[in-house]
Amino acid sequence: MDILYIVIGAIGGLLLGGGLGSFLMKSSGKKAEAEAERNAKLILSTAEKEAETLKKNKLLEAKEQYLQKKTEMESALNKRGQKTEERERKVKGLEQSFNSKLENYNRKEKELNKVRENLNKQLEVVEIKKNKLDKEMEQNKGRLENLASMTKEEAKEQLIESMKADAQNEAMSYTKELIDEAKQNANKEAKKIVLKTIQRTAAENTIENTVSIFNLESDDQKGQIIGREGRNIRALEAATGCEIVVDDTPEAVIISGFDAVRREVCRLSLERLVKDGRIHPARIEEIVAKTKKQMEDHIKEIGERTVIELGISGLHRELVRMVGRMRFRSSYGQNLLQHSKETARLCATMAAEMGINTKLAKRAGLLHDIGKVPDEDTELSHAIYGMELCKKYGEKASVCNAVGAHHDEIEMDYIISPIIQACDAISGARPGARRETMDNYLKRIKELEQIALGYEGVEKVYAIQAGRELRVIVESEKVGDKKADEISFEISQKIMNEMVYPGQIKVTVIRETRAVNYAK
Repeated sequence: MDILYIVIGAIGGLLLGGGLGSFLMKSSGKKAEAEAERNAKLILSTAEKEAETLKKNKLLEAKEQYLQKKTEMESALNKRGQKTEERERKVKGLEQSFNSKLENYNRKEKELNKVRENLNKQLEVVEIKKNKLDKEMEQNKGRLENLASMTKEEAKEQLIESMKADAQNEAMSYTKELIDEAKQNANKEAKKIVLKTIQRTAAENTIENTVSIFNLESDDQKGQIIGREGRNIRALEAATGCEIVVDDTPEAVIISGFDAVRREVCRLSLERLVKDGRIHPARIEEIVAKTKKQMEDHIKEIGERTVIELGISGLHRELVRMVGRMRFRSSYGQNLLQHSKETARLCATMAAEMGINTKLAKRAGLLHDIGKVPDEDTELSHAIYGMELCKKYGEKASVCNAVGAHHDEIEMDYIISPIIQACDAISGARPGARRETMDNYLKRIKELEQIALGYEGVEKVYAIQAGRELRVIVESEKVGDKKADEISFEISQKIMNEMVYPGQIKVTVIRETRAVNYAK
């Protein structure tokens, strides 16, 4: 197509040149016409050669493109052919597999048909035999009813009752064995846990008195403390609520009072007054007021140190303050804060042995006696009041229940509650932890024996191990083994309901039979 355009252009040029030449020839002559004709022929021959060359080049390019396209088509067709062959092979393989499975299925179906036929034949035989047996059973049932003079329902009820009685006896025996075994295992495991807990806790023996001693540099300061006509000492007693005894004790003043916080405020105030040297009623009231404020800060600091020492976090600031107040409270001579810290550590150790949350147990152990340091008078017991305080300041239900139930005043709803109770008893019952006055001790022992003597059949009662165990000897003719067990339980319940005592009291009832003869 390109060659054609070139030829047409050359011819057009020739024609245009010819027209122009003829015009010139007319004007210039024949010579110019001949020269123009030669030029036109030369241009035409040149154009024909170029057209031929261009035609050959285009033909070669067309052949090359054709061969390239042909090669690409052949390779594409080869690839498609290979894929087609692979698919044909797969289809043939699947067809063969399907045919083999179909043959297996047909074979198994034939086998199943044979088995089904055999089963149907056997079922027919069984049905025939069953009908015969049913007829025989009806006949035998009628004969048995005639012989036993009982209907089928009566015989069935009698058999069921007999089987029930046997089953109950066996079940009771089996249950008793399981309970005995469980008790033995439980006692062993409990003893192991308690022993490990006690062994891993270092006990501190701390006894608080109801008096504090303030040491003086010289006895000359006693007169300054007493003041003119005793006005200084009266002002100090009125401001602190403690009794101050200035006697012949060398270089010492005795501060007496049941409240350890008041005693400490009095001691610190007296110490500041002696250092200052200005002792008069107005100064005393000023110093006591400052000391009380600083004492409150000191109590908060003690509470904060305690919770940090035990690793307890998130405790309400009021509970932290009350923990600090426990430092200045004692129970049976045992410092309440030391007792609570010891109980918390015992609880954490015991909880770890049992695989329970140690942080929660430690928290409940620290707070279990928080009701003993109330800010206001209350008629509630310290356990119930402590539980109310824990609820008020957002403690968890398990902690509140453990605090309220550690003296069995409410039901134990969580597993940590008996742990708190046990650790409280361990801390209070260990040697050197608590003390009582002789009168209170004798009164408690006598009351303990009188409770047991009030039961029928009790011959003798002995309170031993400083009141930790009560041994009751009963008359074997009046009291049986079952009754002895009941007496032991009733005495323990009565002691819990009527008495106040540290730790726990073991009640042992002894029943023995003696045969005595004399050889003469």
